[in-house]
Amino acid sequence: MTTPTAGDLRVAGLTRLSTVDWPGMLAATVFLQGCPWDCFYCHNPALIAPRATPAMTWGEVAAFLDSRVGLLDAVVFTGGEPTMQHALLPAMQTVRARGFAVGLHTGGAYPRQLARVLPLVDWVGLDIKAATDDRYTAVTGRPGAGERAWLSLELVLTQQRLREHTDRPLQYEVRTTVHPDAIDEAGLAALGCRLADVGVRDWAVQRFRDTGTRAPLPRGARTTRAVALDGIPTARFDRVTVR
Repeated sequence: MTTPTAGDLRVAGLTRLSTVDWPGMLAATVFLQGCPWDCFYCHNPALIAPRATPAMTWGEVAAFLDSRVGLLDAVVFTGGEPTMQHALLPAMQTVRARGFAVGLHTGGAYPRQLARVLPLVDWVGLDIKAATDDRYTAVTGRPGAGERAWLSLELVLTQQRLREHTDRPLQYEVRTTVHPDAIDEAGLAALGCRLADVGVRDWAVQRFRDTGTRAPLPRGARTTRAVALDGIPTARFDRVTVR
């Protein structure tokens, strides 16, 4: 098997300046093609197919980054699911070599690949969708997704603890999208307790918005009511952000 290079990365798009993909940082955001899950509320459904034609080459992304050295703080890799691509690691290496910090958005679908890239990452936004495996399967359409995501969370928290008192601490945010067909009030409270129990300190709860989603939503999902957020166990976290 040939060793992947950054040039093998399948790039679906590039946001040249973002202030929201890594809170507090000026970042370029690189969207990668492909995701093994089919979350019914996915906001980037065009990025699910792994073999869709790339929108641009990594060489074009690298040329842009060369022109922004000293002007941008960071590069964030998102998707799709970035860890689906083995070329993610060499791409991160080239980003770090240019002096940028590295951010990663992931759903945790590939714990083994996540473990490989985490030492290169400065900030992780990790989606945790539900507390139980059956609800995870309902959201993603794929059995076993919950086990992978929670293992990925364990990897992130372990790496965060290892680097906490170093000159390169790992920052992270766990995010949950609240859709009534994915999680109800009791499920949200149970998820909050499970996250707190494993040591999560920073939790972002995001209300579902239909921008960019498929219409109608697949698998019969509906948006018939709002989920109340007043049962979130906020006292168990250092910070809970509601978006």
